[in-house]
Amino acid sequence: MSSTSRTFPECWGHRGASAALPENTLASFESAIREGAEGIESDVHVSVDDVVVMFHDPALDRTTNGKGLIREKNWHGEDGMEHLRTVKEPKQSIPTFSETVDLLMKPENHHVKFNVDVKAQNNPERLFTLMHNVISAHPNWQTELAPRILLGLWHPTFLPQAKKHLPYCRRSYIGADVPMARKYFWDSVDVFSMSFGSLTGYEGEKFRKDCKAGGKKIMVWTVNDPQFMVEAARWDVDVILTDVPKTWLNLRSALQVDYDKIVSKHSRLFLYTTWQFYTPYQMLMRKYIKARLEEAAGPFKFSDTTTVPEAVSIKA
Repeated sequence: MSSTSRTFPECWGHRGASAALPENTLASFESAIREGAEGIESDVHVSVDDVVVMFHDPALDRTTNGKGLIREKNWHGEDGMEHLRTVKEPKQSIPTFSETVDLLMKPENHHVKFNVDVKAQNNPERLFTLMHNVISAHPNWQTELAPRILLGLWHPTFLPQAKKHLPYCRRSYIGADVPMARKYFWDSVDVFSMSFGSLTGYEGEKFRKDCKAGGKKIMVWTVNDPQFMVEAARWDVDVILTDVPKTWLNLRSALQVDYDKIVSKHSRLFLYTTWQFYTPYQMLMRKYIKARLEEAAGPFKFSDTTTVPEAVSIKA
């Protein structure tokens, strides 16, 4: 297949252009968009006073000058999170979901997609209701905004509430566990957002083939190394999530010019010499992630994913 007849993975900025700028900030999102990323990815938590904020950790300590759990903090007020700044330079404020949607609704950004990583520490009914209120406040949101939002879900108990409150959003499974993806999410999502390691080996290869056959999209994270990027292109995934959007965009341009030449420079040996890709490590990671998710959101079980609950109105 020639370079011109191939399609290559889209570039989505993981927490924006987070290698260069403070993660999950408007500056980071804007940088990824300016560099040419087709999408951005970020995470959500909710404050005491019902503000949805774009933040990865449940606590403020790692990336800001604040401390404590987001769910125990107010956004507004003298001691509110609106006054916090990032530790990493240039110091930035924490953006809200509303501010991020405003950024995406600028005419020049109408092409940009938005992957919302829904952390398991959230109450899904509360979070999705608040998100719907923000989304539906925009004119023409049904056509200009909703189709661009992808809800990323880690825990199956979030599925019914996603269907009820945000039925117009596409859904994805996020994780590193192929059996879990198949068992709990296959019939209820359009996209699988998988760790790079989970897609290696026989199990990963079969899952990739089954996704293609089943019309499911594949996103892979977090891919910052060029040799990993080339391998993801070999796999024919749909999206690469990366902290360094410009690296993948430049490499993709080179692949489009001469695929064979670029690929020949990147050996696949790392797939067999990287211990994190071996089954024992992958199984340990699955157990660890599942334990953390169950600690946050309860035991894994099948939700009623065949019957869609009463949905919100999507009329203007």
